Amino acid sequence: MDKFNGPARLMIVSDLDHTMVDHHDEENLSLLRFNALWEAYYRHNSLLVFSTGRSFTLYKELRKEKPLLTPDITIMSVGTEITYGEAMIPDDGWEQYLNQKWDRNIVMEETANFSQMKLQAESEQRPHKVSFYVEKKKAQEVTTALAERLQNRGLDVKIIYSGGVDLDILPQGAGKGQALAYLLKKFTAEGKRPANTLVCGDSGNDAELFSIPEVYGVMVNNAQEELLQWYKENARDNPKIIHASKKCAAGIIEAIGHFKLGLNKSPRDVMDFSEDKIDNIHPGHEVVKFYMFYERWRRAEVENSEHYMQNLKEVSHPSGTFVHPGGVERSLYECIDAMQKCYGDKQGKNFRLWVDRVSATQIGSDAWLVKFDKWESSGKIYFIYNLGLFF
Repeated sequence: MDKFNGPARLMIVSDLDHTMVDHHDEENLSLLRFNALWEAYYRHNSLLVFSTGRSFTLYKELRKEKPLLTPDITIMSVGTEITYGEAMIPDDGWEQYLNQKWDRNIVMEETANFSQMKLQAESEQRPHKVSFYVEKKKAQEVTTALAERLQNRGLDVKIIYSGGVDLDILPQGAGKGQALAYLLKKFTAEGKRPANTLVCGDSGNDAELFSIPEVYGVMVNNAQEELLQWYKENARDNPKIIHASKKCAAGIIEAIGHFKLGLNKSPRDVMDFSEDKIDNIHPGHEVVKFYMFYERWRRAEVENSEHYMQNLKEVSHPSGTFVHPGGVERSLYECIDAMQKCYGDKQGKNFRLWVDRVSATQIGSDAWLVKFDKWESSGKIYFIYNLGLFF
């Protein structure tokens, strides 16, 4: 919450599975395109929020499987948990709010009367969320009967059915939309409400996000029938909500451009960086460009030419210095020279590289210290390096 002195330029609030993450994209190219765009142009003045139905356990598993960036805020378990930063510090005020008219023991007692409901794994049962599997053809009957029984027991709950199988029981005040409304209210009270907010989703438990006033919304191209039906019945004439023509993270990038919320051309889509002329760019942009070239060099996707090496030096500061995790310092020019030896060593291999948590501090009139995590992947194996760069 204290990342900036003033309001964020943009806040993106995105679901993960089948929205930010395309599970059918084995090389994760759509996600990596978004990562490069975010770290180059938005990380320093905007907020990234992941809003997922996953529990803490399953969220951590996904981070091990996919090249996800580190969000500023994480909303988990269908909007019942809000945490901040890499340390994932919980929002105690949100937990206290959800305790109103909620008794998990009563929920367990009443749901035991429904044989159509199969309890999900223990990791998915949270203090303010009880989750089941229910067949689609039985969902409406179960939802109606269960809601009545819980109301008769004095509880005020919300029942969400999504994905054609998942049934979540939450406090009435919970949910992805309510969690976002809570955050926006909190930002407004501090005079830090983001200039623009873009919400992104694909399934029924994302519908609430699109109901928050004044936000922009994108349903990715692969959105499920339940969300498209909600859109048809509730938001068809809302010009701030679109159904993207592209899937997953590519649809999010599409929406940034459609609503004119900022730059939406990922550095991964730029083949000749010498033509990438952008005014008032952040140092993070230069870090992203450098590593995009490094990846292409090792994959032999650019010509093995001295011209490229010379051009890289010309756009690099002569006094640029890399600081490696062990404290070893090495000039940027030396690193560029060393690159020539590894040309094409990853050709034909599933080698990808991305940077995360790029932050820059101006330490002189023309000098910056840029800190970031550099990630490399070779198939399913990820490597991380915490680096610093002076220039």
